[in-house]
Amino acid sequence: MDFFTLAIIVFIAIYLLKTQQQRRHTLLLAQYLGRFQIEKLMGGLIEGYMRALGEADAQRRAQVWTVLDNTETSLSEQLQRFAREFAAAEPEMTRVSTLPLALPYLDRLFPQSGFDMREAMQLHARAIAAVRVSESASDDERRDRAFTMTAELLLMQYTCHWYCKSRAVASVRLVARHKTPYEQVLASVAPQTRQAYLQMIS
Repeated sequence: MDFFTLAIIVFIAIYLLKTQQQRRHTLLLAQYLGRFQIEKLMGGLIEGYMRALGEADAQRRAQVWTVLDNTETSLSEQLQRFAREFAAAEPEMTRVSTLPLALPYLDRLFPQSGFDMREAMQLHARAIAAVRVSESASDDERRDRAFTMTAELLLMQYTCHWYCKSRAVASVRLVARHKTPYEQVLASVAPQTRQAYLQMIS
């Protein structure tokens, strides 16, 4: 068997193993997320913020904010429950590799070079609950908190894509779907979130 043939076999084996691992991660996350309406609430909240911030009429803007306050409360409560339930997942299935090469099962060979998705979701749930756009005292504060909340939600989505696929895929999807690079999202979350997140993935 020549080197070229061996290289092809190794490449195919790695690809199949990586695909299998990604499928398992995706199915596990979907199993827990399927019990909630988190994705729907996230989409509604982000879209609602854009609508409210672009609304010129004060009365209509206030009505939109009232609806968003209820959506925010529901989202935060569901995220808290999701994080608690996901904490029961098997530890060997919730490791996320931070190594530059997205090779299959490296997170098990080098467990110190990664983070636990269960802890990540608890971090995101706490961070999103702490923003509390509904408690803003003025329109300016609402705008600022809505901006921070949007970044917190996008960072959580980024982490989910990283877990299900890879960090590179998560970065590409963030730009493709929201026209926002990871660095900008990280810079826009609350300082406490940024510090905890960087510590977790380092």
